[in-house]
Amino acid sequence: MILYIAEKPSLGRALAEALPKPHKKGDGFITLGNGDVVSWCIGHLLEQAEPDAYHPDYKKWNVNHLPIIPKEWKLEAKSKTRKQLSTLKKLIKQAKLLVNVGDPDREGQILVDEVIHYSGASKTKIAAAQRCLISDLNTAAVKKSLSNLRQNSEFIPLAASALARARADWLYGMNMTRLCTVQGQKSGFKGVLSIGRVQTPLLGLVVKRDDEISHFTAKPFYELMVRLTTDADKPGEKSDYAFDAKWKPSDACTDYMDEEGRVLSRQLVENVASRVMNQNGHVVKFSANIKKQAPPLPYNLSSLQIDAAKRFGLSAKQVLDSCQQLYERHKLITYPRSDCRYLPKEHFSDAKKIIAAIANNTSNLTETINLCDTSKKSKAWDDKKISAHHAIIPTHKQYKNCSLDRNESNIYQLIARQYLLQFLPHFEYRQVQVDSEIAGGLFIAKRKEIINLGWKSAFPPTKKKDGVNTGENNSSDTNGSNNSNESSSENEFSDSVMPTLNKGDSLLCTDTNIIDKQTSPPKRFNDASLLAAMTGISRYVSDPEIRKTLRETDGLGTEATRAGIIELLFSRNYLIRKGKEIHATDIGKQLINNLPDSVALPDMTAQWESQLNAISQRELAYPQFMHTMTHNLNQLIDATSGVVFDGLRGKGKAFVKRRGKRKAKA
Repeated sequence: MILYIAEKPSLGRALAEALPKPHKKGDGFITLGNGDVVSWCIGHLLEQAEPDAYHPDYKKWNVNHLPIIPKEWKLEAKSKTRKQLSTLKKLIKQAKLLVNVGDPDREGQILVDEVIHYSGASKTKIAAAQRCLISDLNTAAVKKSLSNLRQNSEFIPLAASALARARADWLYGMNMTRLCTVQGQKSGFKGVLSIGRVQTPLLGLVVKRDDEISHFTAKPFYELMVRLTTDADKPGEKSDYAFDAKWKPSDACTDYMDEEGRVLSRQLVENVASRVMNQNGHVVKFSANIKKQAPPLPYNLSSLQIDAAKRFGLSAKQVLDSCQQLYERHKLITYPRSDCRYLPKEHFSDAKKIIAAIANNTSNLTETINLCDTSKKSKAWDDKKISAHHAIIPTHKQYKNCSLDRNESNIYQLIARQYLLQFLPHFEYRQVQVDSEIAGGLFIAKRKEIINLGWKSAFPPTKKKDGVNTGENNSSDTNGSNNSNESSSENEFSDSVMPTLNKGDSLLCTDTNIIDKQTSPPKRFNDASLLAAMTGISRYVSDPEIRKTLRETDGLGTEATRAGIIELLFSRNYLIRKGKEIHATDIGKQLINNLPDSVALPDMTAQWESQLNAISQRELAYPQFMHTMTHNLNQLIDATSGVVFDGLRGKGKAFVKRRGKRKAKA
């Protein structure tokens, strides 16, 4: 018989619906009409063994035992799902052919593979195993996936990457948590000081941001705006035209400026204003270029979570939970835990069906649907940028009497709209810059003039200060920080069109305006900006050599784990929410401020994430990664062994160790 092993029961049921009937339900499996069997895991059925499985002395948390590094790794059955594991072990022995139907990511790959190996499958059976990648639970899509089975051995690098991640998390979390907890107890702390490869540097980002805000001192600075008109004595279209320009200080003003080029002397600005008022000048340079902006790509999970946090105030976990319902229960979207924002070219032919389903499932996108051109193919369809899974998009299921809750409805509409954007025109605008000289000073005017809203017409209009509706930008602010409250008027869109000017054209300064400003602290993290920091961690890496090795898309954690890690920091009382803002607690601050930089900064972890990705791409070997990782771990333990946590004296809650064990997460 053929045994199909799904990642979870919902996937198993969807899989069975696409296979021969009649079906006979068993305890933890479904027998198909042709004698084949569908069974399933319930997430991970196995977990890394605890330290005392390697040596009974490790039941006691003792720094003299560290580092604990197993020579031969052990897996243990999870107690709650032991029965299902037994069922799978029997079926694996009976099967002639195995098909891994884990979710299309590295976790889905490893959790089925580890059950196959743990069950004692022969080398021949393992070598012959096949892989089925399912990202859409509707029956037609499942049948299509079943007709495109691949050799499971093709995905060994993906499994190796997942294995390396799991073991690295165990080594780092178990050893560092034990070390810091024992050191904390010596200092009078009553609880566990949990350390994780991802959670700790993530906490470090929040603590550092909070520290920057608390130590921030506002500084006044000044800008000069002038009103310029074209030569009134010169007939033609330019005669009555006026525009605003901003003074650009020369190198001679450096002594009156800060490191970011802001002028700190009001007297200097006043002198310039008086010198140029009612003075003639001329155009030094004029440029006007037509710019086109392609629609944003379909969502992966992180970009969806960031947008949902901004628009609806949803946490990463709320978005993931809603996505799982839309995928498993309602079958309205494709696999949600994707880190990819591209689509297979073969999916382009499904566009009309998917758009028809969107039209049926929501009335809020009717105007956008009417603008779609299904013959248009955006850059989203790119086979070269897809591995195990693709971007999150709607399926072509049209639901009737399907009740979505508010979050599910909002998330579905976000995903649907992002898909529809791929069939809308580019956003087009004219980018103008005029450099002018008045009384020896340089004044620059920048503006953008809308030519065609294109895909931006699909978004609610956003009113700018000059009253121009540009449509929503749909670009995530991944930094979440500004160094000043300086306006970005040069990036706003004008409701008037600047005529073409020529070098040497005469100008007259008819008005001046000195703007008093103050620098402002960076913004506190919120759900959107913290997720953005995790997905674009290279901006927060301090080591320039490590930063060079990172791609812009390298991040902390995975699409599937980021929401859980953020919630973990809240549950461990390291973070709290105040409105939409995320703050570090006193315990969180004390922990980070007492740890070595190598533990609290994201540099090392970001580099590890990059290397884990390299393993999945066959660019790095598993043994090489683990050797480097254990070497670094020894250095970290040495650097941390002398840490004291006197600031935590009397804080925390006492814990009861279960059989001397504590789980450590990333």
